[in-house]
Amino acid sequence: MRLHILLLVSLSMITTSAYGDGEGDNNPDKVRQVPRVGVQISEDDRSRLNTGLEELAGLLEKLKNSKADLALTLLPDVEIYHRAVKDNLEHQEFFSDKDIVKAFTALTHGKERAQELLNGRAPWLSQTGLVVRGYRSELDGSAQPYGLVIPENYQANGEKAVRLDIWFHGRGETLSETNFIDKQSKVVGYYSPNDTIVLHPYGRYSNAFKFAGEIDVLEAMEHVKSQYRINNDLISVRGFSMGGAGCWQFAHLYADRWFAATPGAGFSETPEFLKSFQKETLHPYWWEEKLWRWYDTDDNAINLAHVPLIAYSGEDDIQKQAADIMEIALAKEGISLVHIIGPKTGHRIHPDSQAIIEEKMYSLARIGNDKLPHIVNKITHSLKYNRQYWLTITGLKEHWEPARVKAEIKGNRVVIVASDVTGLKFDMAAGLAPFDMTEDISIEINNQVLTASKTKSDRSWSYEVHWDDGNWVAGPKPQNGLQKKHGLQGPIDDAFLSSFLMVTPTGEPINEAIGKWTASEQTHAIKHWRQHFRGHARIKKDIAVTEEDIENHNLILWGDFSSNKVITDILARLPLTWNKRGVSIGEKVFDAKSHAPIMIYPNPLNPEKYIVINSGFTYREYAYLNNARQVPMLPDWAIVDVVNKPEPNDSIYRFPGIPKDANFFDENWGVK
Repeated sequence: MRLHILLLVSLSMITTSAYGDGEGDNNPDKVRQVPRVGVQISEDDRSRLNTGLEELAGLLEKLKNSKADLALTLLPDVEIYHRAVKDNLEHQEFFSDKDIVKAFTALTHGKERAQELLNGRAPWLSQTGLVVRGYRSELDGSAQPYGLVIPENYQANGEKAVRLDIWFHGRGETLSETNFIDKQSKVVGYYSPNDTIVLHPYGRYSNAFKFAGEIDVLEAMEHVKSQYRINNDLISVRGFSMGGAGCWQFAHLYADRWFAATPGAGFSETPEFLKSFQKETLHPYWWEEKLWRWYDTDDNAINLAHVPLIAYSGEDDIQKQAADIMEIALAKEGISLVHIIGPKTGHRIHPDSQAIIEEKMYSLARIGNDKLPHIVNKITHSLKYNRQYWLTITGLKEHWEPARVKAEIKGNRVVIVASDVTGLKFDMAAGLAPFDMTEDISIEINNQVLTASKTKSDRSWSYEVHWDDGNWVAGPKPQNGLQKKHGLQGPIDDAFLSSFLMVTPTGEPINEAIGKWTASEQTHAIKHWRQHFRGHARIKKDIAVTEEDIENHNLILWGDFSSNKVITDILARLPLTWNKRGVSIGEKVFDAKSHAPIMIYPNPLNPEKYIVINSGFTYREYAYLNNARQVPMLPDWAIVDVVNKPEPNDSIYRFPGIPKDANFFDENWGVK
């Protein structure tokens, strides 16, 4: 009976995952707004909503002033209701009269929760069924919502740790915060397995769970693990349509975290999907093609050897292409993909297929994640994603080229085949090392043998090697100046995947054209962070930046060496030549009257954080129309023409100016 109800709910959700794009969205001269402008609100409703917001804001202020641990810890559980309604009201994001009703309901729930907290209670912590929660994001300090389905037999004060399934939702251009919160309080979803908590991340709107959407999933998951008893060996990723794309991405980027992955439809890579689904003719720059490797799963297929996969497609669904592409990519690695196909089915999950998938998931859950595989495979194009179980890649020969490692434990030997890597670390926690602790451990890397440290008495083991002058040498690579490393490797978009601060100029620009462009780009970045990644960027004037800001945030610097004090202070320590006559990063020098630099670089004032000059996240409005287009558009640096008009066939709509020169920095943050 329960499965029957869930199937009915699932079928009712099909329209929420419907295609929001197509060939009509291939004209860059006619880019529709995403999300669209909502309905007009009557003055009476606006007045009542503002009154409700003021009341909830007052309760939030009381909670902050109460200084009670429970209230301060759970403040985001209340804030999500206030921010949802406030933002959606201010930006005209109620898309129907029903959305206005949802806003009143959200305010009521927010005030109820606030009052409970003021009374020292939080009954939703022990609530089962559908629960909406919130957490504080590191990125911009905003309170972000997520939904949960808590099994009826879950006991808040019990001892048993439970399975966690993460479900990625489909594309929804009207999925405002208010609509998401309302949906998660009413709709169970496609799956609600027994003895399993299901996490429905918001993903910061409609971005296929990339960039800030990716971080939202990770932050929401960690928040759930801090609030509920989750079995770390029983966490899976699942999704359909745009959510299927998110599932493919998370499966290959974090393969060692999941006991299973069930991607349905969606897309698994960028170029072929846009050609087949969008019927788009692509004209990428060379660096764009390299950066597709960030999220394209077919380029990272061997990582999926570590996560059991069950792909799903409708037989008649054009998005079956995603699994077909992956079937070919996996076959090249010797892996045979399990691909469940719904007979005569379009863009939905067939009930019979749904039952088959659930049966397989229950079987996989009996096994759980592998704590210590004796064979580890890892391919990466960036040190951002450099870990697989007990193996960590600590250095690359060249970012955005494939670096690949296979490490196999054979008795007291670790045999490694590696290409395009310059550093490796092996780390096994207490109890996991499978070696004979009385014997030496040998490390064989591409036929070179080193003798490693023995296993410790607690059966832990760690060892590190690096490439030096034609040989592998024990120990980490010596730190001689700047090096690209995990979390500090670029490109520009990486600065927006951890805490950042927009720094605005107070001085006079070097000329009118550059001043006008930097001001326009600054406004665009701030506006579109909220519009597309559903938060509010931290903003400070250049003269107000503190040591604490430098320590805690990536600094996004707007303006030029004359208008922004921070740029002035650090310019001499950057690989950037910029004066009133010319600007250059590479060998070419461009007229500073019409050209400006865009770049990411370790902050000279704190090399553990980034500075970015004159850029927000790099994809623009045209990419909003199809999630597969939402990829990094610029490498580590670029010089753009901000004055002259582009050639008729130039893809200027993809960039903030005409790219005249662009590249990645080398592995020591030097100019290639």
